[in-house]
Amino acid sequence: MSTHHTAARRAEELRELIRHHEHCYFVLDAPEISDAEFDRLVNELKTIEREHPELVTPDSPTQRVGGTAREGFVKVAHSAPMLSLDNVYDKSNLRAWVDRTTELVKELRGETEVEFECEFKLDGLSMALHYEPTDEGGARFVRGITRGDGNTGEDVTSNLRTIKSIPLTVSHAQLKKAGLTAPFEVRGEVLMPTRSFQAINEQREEQGLAPFANPRNSAAGAVRVLEPNVTAARRLDFYSYFLLQQGEPIKATQWEALEAMSSAGFKVNDHRKRALNFLDLWGFIEASEKERDTLKYEIDGIVVKVNSTELWHKNKLGSTYKAPRWAIAYKFAARAAVTTIEDIVIQVGRTGKLTPVAVLTPVAIGGTMVSRATLHNEDEIDRLKVHINDRVQVERGGDVIPKVTSVYQSFDDARAFAMPTQCPECGGHVVRAEGEVNSFCVNVNCPARLRESLLHFASRKVMNIEGLGEALVDQLLSRELVTNIADLYDLGEEQLLALDRMGKKSVENLLGEIAGSKKLPLERLIFGLGIRMVGERTAEFLSAHFGSLDALMAASEDQLLEVEEVGPRIAQSILQFFAEEKNQKLITRLRAANLNFVGEKKVRGTKLTGLTFVLTGTLPTYSRDEAKRRIEDAGGKVSSAVSKKTSYVVAGEEAGSKLEKAQQLGVAVLDEAALLKMLED
Repeated sequence: MSTHHTAARRAEELRELIRHHEHCYFVLDAPEISDAEFDRLVNELKTIEREHPELVTPDSPTQRVGGTAREGFVKVAHSAPMLSLDNVYDKSNLRAWVDRTTELVKELRGETEVEFECEFKLDGLSMALHYEPTDEGGARFVRGITRGDGNTGEDVTSNLRTIKSIPLTVSHAQLKKAGLTAPFEVRGEVLMPTRSFQAINEQREEQGLAPFANPRNSAAGAVRVLEPNVTAARRLDFYSYFLLQQGEPIKATQWEALEAMSSAGFKVNDHRKRALNFLDLWGFIEASEKERDTLKYEIDGIVVKVNSTELWHKNKLGSTYKAPRWAIAYKFAARAAVTTIEDIVIQVGRTGKLTPVAVLTPVAIGGTMVSRATLHNEDEIDRLKVHINDRVQVERGGDVIPKVTSVYQSFDDARAFAMPTQCPECGGHVVRAEGEVNSFCVNVNCPARLRESLLHFASRKVMNIEGLGEALVDQLLSRELVTNIADLYDLGEEQLLALDRMGKKSVENLLGEIAGSKKLPLERLIFGLGIRMVGERTAEFLSAHFGSLDALMAASEDQLLEVEEVGPRIAQSILQFFAEEKNQKLITRLRAANLNFVGEKKVRGTKLTGLTFVLTGTLPTYSRDEAKRRIEDAGGKVSSAVSKKTSYVVAGEEAGSKLEKAQQLGVAVLDEAALLKMLED
């Protein structure tokens, strides 16, 4: 058997395995193998496809994440209008719709009972997925279209391919099980799970950016962004709810259509019910509203549909110009209320960021009593024109964290709020850098941020104190054995043996790790101090430029600005850190513990001065960190993104979108050998 034939057979086996495990993880939420094992399968397939590029297929799992940015989106007409639904907001109006629909069905069929299908109204972005037949008798995802104006949407196929719960292929066996033949169309909802939404907002706040308002807007923005990699990073999900062929329903009932899509490998929401009377229907709505806050995603109501799709055909039940008469959306009560701000207090986060929080007269919102709401930052308070004693509207949005959205009424006794100049937790200085919206406590030992400071200090890329993890840090803090990072160097065997799960050998190992950390290079200590905006790379530049911690502490702003990649904001952050008395006392204790305060003052080479490099893929001999260090030692700069200002892209195996971008922009591409020659020359 030829090598090519063997590779082709193994590649197809791997594709089927990967699709199966993607379905288990992203659709069924029931993984069968570990993440590491899944990654091994994907990497094996990537290796085969790299060695045999002719075996790469458009629907291969390795092709999910497109690398190139789009110039724009193409408009595409829908097979049938994607109509919005009419809404009702109370029980009586819903009952009136049910009665009216039942009367219409009676006129059409003479039947006195109508079966309804009820399902969650997902708060996301409507999408139409088109599948075409394959030579093997299955189906392949070929196009994804946004709802648009209902008649015409935008082709966002490249972005949708990155969503793991959208099948890129449906096998012949799956189609047979579902009773389907290609071509067909699946309509559903793209949404952002609550966990993904919270994570992205945390990242944005750490970057000083305004948080997204709600998961729906975040999902919509991610789907329509012109860079598929951004869509992939948002970790979106997709639930199917319509099954069509040539613009018409395929199955006799909506329930059968949902079952068929599930059999074909699509993710279908399990929260659904068939109801023969209004009592059943209303019971489902009440139960769903109570369950709303426990879900992993946002819903804003229940969709009720006539189950018989035969009554949808050829508009038998009719429609208005924008909505069908065979379905209605019951909208839950808005999760908002009006209440009074009794006070505004400061909450100090793990990074030292100060967040103003409104203390509210308790009010029920969405079934939960709310007594606090975030005001984000000083600029947001100014924008809302919020004062203490104001009556305000509070919403409990998709992030579940209540927030003040507007002033409802202001009174004569309203009091303005001002951000404190000293941290309410530790008394340390509070700073707000020019051009930033957030204020920070600069005391690295502030109790509010101490836990994260300790974990950062002990991490592998900093002081590398193996064994000092979250559980042990929590014990040290709860027993008040550590109040700052310098206390780590005063810990004794007797204290540690008294802790849970700390035997003699574990204690000896930990004390050895702590002692060993004293000898690490100066740049590790600078990074470990937790100076805001001073990361691993900047710490290396500071150590190489000044050669000692004492020289760095004594540096003026002008001297700091001479350091590679140190701008005015970073320089100000460094000056503020060392000006804080509590940080000075900490450094005195670290000196007494004999940590390494002296580094190797380096003079950077000039061979690559003025040149900017981007590294992509796997290089034959050097790790990416090693290649980066060599470029920087020779005076070059390494960037993470390709642009017109990039001098060279250094590409190794499995180079992806960065290589494609370089080719589009005409940026020169080097392999590792060419880079080494530049360094030697």
